[in-house]
Amino acid sequence: MASVLVVEDDQFVRSALIRHLTDAAHTVRSVGTALEALREVAHFRFDVVVLDLGLPDLDGSEALKMLRGITDVPVIIATARDDETEIVRLLNAGADDYLTKPFSVEHLSARMAAVLRRSRSGAGEAPPSSVLRVGGLTVDPLRRRAELDGVRLDLTRREFDLLAFLAGRPGVVVPRRELLAEVWQQSYGDDQTIDVHLSWLRRKLGETAARPRYLHTLRGVGVKLEPPAAPPAMPAAAPPVMPPAVPPAGEPR
Repeated sequence: MASVLVVEDDQFVRSALIRHLTDAAHTVRSVGTALEALREVAHFRFDVVVLDLGLPDLDGSEALKMLRGITDVPVIIATARDDETEIVRLLNAGADDYLTKPFSVEHLSARMAAVLRRSRSGAGEAPPSSVLRVGGLTVDPLRRRAELDGVRLDLTRREFDLLAFLAGRPGVVVPRRELLAEVWQQSYGDDQTIDVHLSWLRRKLGETAARPRYLHTLRGVGVKLEPPAAPPAMPAAAPPVMPPAVPPAGEPR
């Protein structure tokens, strides 16, 4: 069973895909525009995205490019376009597979299974990693689990990758170019991609850019993750001042 996002503006095709994928025991969410798709992958975890190219707001190739900026979830292109040059271009741009319409649901299911096998086997090849701890933050790269003060954080894949990379270098200012190369696997890109993910991470860590606790941005330099500063120690309370003793009545003062 997989969690699937169907991005398709044709209501008939969309309904048919939802019905058949649900019957196959998959969990399905669906949208009809590229911008809705971006919002979905930013807030929910999916095992695979089925992406149509002929969307009303953005061409699917642009949607693919934007998706790859925020997630590495496997993407299967599903479209009526069958130009070989276009297919090669989209596969090189980050698509994991390509289906031309019309296709059977059985064909789609088989392609999904193959893509998921590759994705999961790749994740299983990760070398053992020790648990990273920074203040109250715990990051387990092997199990891909992060907790803050004992509470599990619900992170997207890219958010986790960014957090784990920074947690492995606590207190070190990491240049943005290095983040793009190591986390996004890109030699160049838009700084806004990093800013958006940092904003989402801050929200989940219970902080803001104006009042950071763990994530600190040094403008024009990079980003660092470090434990929150300890609150200033309270000054020791002065001992109480005792009033002078008053002798009993009748005694000399």
